[in-house]
Amino acid sequence: MKVLIIYGSIEGQTRKIARFMEEVLQEENHPTVISNATEDPPSPDKFDVILIGSSIHLHKYNSAVKSYVTNHSDILNSKPSAFFSVCMAVASSIPEEHEEAAKIAQDFLDETGWKTNTVWQIAGALRYTQYDYFKKLTMRMIAKKQGGATDTSKDHEYTDWGKVKRNVLEFVGINT
Repeated sequence: MKVLIIYGSIEGQTRKIARFMEEVLQEENHPTVISNATEDPPSPDKFDVILIGSSIHLHKYNSAVKSYVTNHSDILNSKPSAFFSVCMAVASSIPEEHEEAAKIAQDFLDETGWKTNTVWQIAGALRYTQYDYFKKLTMRMIAKKQGGATDTSKDHEYTDWGKVKRNVLEFVGINT
């Protein structure tokens, strides 16, 4: 089964998740092509399965991912495809945060015309060591509100790698 993974990443966690998915699939001998949505990604028409992911920033997904999905929605709707949404709100214990992330994902699907039934909400990471002073303060304030890590001297990763692996393997028909 030939798999295409397209991703859009601002801080690198979505890229890291996409690369992890690629490794999982290649370990199961699935030929996999991975591409950043900003770097002229291949059309999905020559692939059996398509996985597309983006992080949420300021309540929006990566514009290159949005353009890719909009331009290829007919093909995506005719093949097995999944959307992986990367968002820190998923790590929150506040139900409204999860609901908001789900609404943003559904709005994205509605706007692009993509009718996938498979949406994975994946917690991202706080990359405090990469933020400028003001972003660090803002992210710390958000993390505190959501019950997340506020130690800005190091990065904090919330991605559940086991769940990501199970989701991908189950999607391509491998029981875990």
